[in-house]
Amino acid sequence: MLAVFEKSVGNPPEGLSLPLKGRRQLSESKSGEEVVDIFQSWRADATLYTVPNGSSMALSHEDECPLHPRSIVVVDDVFCIFVGMLENTCELRRHYGLSRQATESMVVVEAYKVLRDRAPYPPDQVVRGLEGKFAFVLFDAKSSTLFLARDRDGSVPFHWAMASDGSLICSDDPKIIAEACGKCYTPFPQGCIFMNRSGLISFDHPLNKVRAIAREDDEGNICAVIFQVDLYTRLRSIPRTGSAANWGGTTAVEGE
Repeated sequence: MLAVFEKSVGNPPEGLSLPLKGRRQLSESKSGEEVVDIFQSWRADATLYTVPNGSSMALSHEDECPLHPRSIVVVDDVFCIFVGMLENTCELRRHYGLSRQATESMVVVEAYKVLRDRAPYPPDQVVRGLEGKFAFVLFDAKSSTLFLARDRDGSVPFHWAMASDGSLICSDDPKIIAEACGKCYTPFPQGCIFMNRSGLISFDHPLNKVRAIAREDDEGNICAVIFQVDLYTRLRSIPRTGSAANWGGTTAVEGE
């Protein structure tokens, strides 16, 4: 699978851009549009969805792991690519009033819609309710809200990167993303969620900052970045009331 979001939409964390500051890495990285072209040339069976603001989402079943099946659904302008399996799908279907035929991606979309529209819960509480091995990319075209998540064990391959034009790139295929972005990609941190309006947080430690840690080569150039939860830095969430009290706009600021 592949998801490409234009810079103003994806709003990638600054840490992803660190490897791009080297000339060699910058020359290896492609633009967002070039990344989509590479994916389509490598995956002839791919289905491509063009979403607003110059972004794209694509799905292929080639080389799909039976334990980590891929699916995509579009409901009311909400796009969701889901990779993996949920162990509590039946329970979640009942909770959200869905039919027995509802897939994992449909469950995630419904959870997003319910919480966006009616329930003032933070995103970490939503994802903690998902039991299983998974990663997903959800995009609400109406509000330009982007939501990424990966299970706490990192069971499903999921990588992200910044393209040469600043686009945010997400894929479960390391070969595709390496070809597109060179060394300028890194695993999406396990047990974390990312939203383009509020940034990257751990859903098990939502009040702790997730930091980008740069790795350097022998010449002192940044060659890789990993993201880790800093258990020593606390964040203070800002309470919201009224119509603003929804997890789609959750904000966190660094505390003292």
